Amino acid sequence: MDNLIFNLVKENPQLVNAVFIVNSFDKLDKNIFSDREIDFIQHQIAQDAKLIPLNYFYHWNFIVVTGCKDDCKNEAESLRRTGVELADFVNKNELDFLTIIDNTKAFEPTKALVEGLLMSLYRFDKYKNQKDPKKSLKRLNIYNPKIKEKEIEELETMTQAVSFTRDLVNEPASTLNATRFADIVTQQAHNSVLNVELYRKEDLQKMKMGGILAVNQGSSEPPVMVKLEWKHPKAKSKKPFVFVGKGVMYDSGGLSIKPTDNSMDYMKSDMAGGAAVAGLMYSIARNKMPIHAIALIPATDNRVDAKSYSPGDVITMYNGKTVEVMNTDAEGRLILADALSYADKYEPELVVSIATLTGAAARAVGPHGIAVMGNADDAYFNKLEASGFNTYERVARFPFWDDYASMLKSEIADMKNIGGASAGAITAGKFLEKFTNHPFMHLDIAGVAFTHKPRFYYKFGATGVGVRLLYDFVKELAK
Repeated sequence: MDNLIFNLVKENPQLVNAVFIVNSFDKLDKNIFSDREIDFIQHQIAQDAKLIPLNYFYHWNFIVVTGCKDDCKNEAESLRRTGVELADFVNKNELDFLTIIDNTKAFEPTKALVEGLLMSLYRFDKYKNQKDPKKSLKRLNIYNPKIKEKEIEELETMTQAVSFTRDLVNEPASTLNATRFADIVTQQAHNSVLNVELYRKEDLQKMKMGGILAVNQGSSEPPVMVKLEWKHPKAKSKKPFVFVGKGVMYDSGGLSIKPTDNSMDYMKSDMAGGAAVAGLMYSIARNKMPIHAIALIPATDNRVDAKSYSPGDVITMYNGKTVEVMNTDAEGRLILADALSYADKYEPELVVSIATLTGAAARAVGPHGIAVMGNADDAYFNKLEASGFNTYERVARFPFWDDYASMLKSEIADMKNIGGASAGAITAGKFLEKFTNHPFMHLDIAGVAFTHKPRFYYKFGATGVGVRLLYDFVKELAK
């Protein structure tokens, strides 16, 4: 979708490949259609159809009706799923442009429909010799006198950020190691006027980032920690919001090696948290969000080698705490912990970590939501929950009692890196909490970052979950 052109139409929209968004049959401009078409449209709306295609042989027009279908409670999500149906018509009929004419006189219906449409049209086929020969959508015209240019630009940036994130996660580990990841993120950051700092292996050694360096011991590729920063001259908060994303480029499990089937085979996606943070920061900067935001993305492989760190090892972390390694497949929390400790130097207003951290979170919530926990004020969680419903990247808040921290006690070190078979997602969050001294929220996206079969507007592979959620959340905080 990189070549897609968004165009805000000021007047006289083109009525070829037009998509009319209406609240009801009464709101439809009857002068555009013939009597037979009006009868057909009225009948379809009476049957609760949300997408009504009209075939003119040399072009198509479409009626999109707002409101929920299938008894859902989220109208925006219903429109996104209508966007999936629209995408099918675009693909099958090789439509290279659409003109969306929103008669609701609001921006949200257009936004939701476009999100569903473009997320459905996304595909990752760069390694296919026989690519889909069909044309892709090249131009999207939008007509609504109430919509502002800034809103269209924001929507365009958001869809680009989600596609960018999905591209990163879908890329094979053979072509996307930590160094290459840092290079791509740096290039994208320069395109969005983000400040970038890269901490290479020698820097991490001087900084004594014990967690990152331990996980990296078995890899032939060096680690790197990416720092992205955006500071608006009129930032609403004096203190920054810090986002920490897990960047394990490939996770074999280390010496605690993973089983292959449905586990190790898709571990290129274990950097989805880091990719989401990169996409988020791109969106924040391009849309000139009036905040101060910092992202830290520790990136490394977790491979098997004679030099790999081992169960039973004791690691000294960046903040001086010692950790007894009980399982080398619990590596994400080790690299995140160092980054969280490093974030303390910025005296953040709020620290948010996002990671494909635990199978426990995926089993608890499944593909329908994100496990979230932390010690930040309830007001933050309430805003995040609201953003979850706005974007339909929903969150399920887990308990975060101190009892869970006791499960991490070690006999020979300050703590262990796992807490046992029970409450694995929560003990992982409690582990991370010990490495920050500021209000903290943790998002475990293990169940939603990658899908093995098409689901709504997600095709096989990366979903880009986290970008739209956190952008909506930050936008609310910036008000």
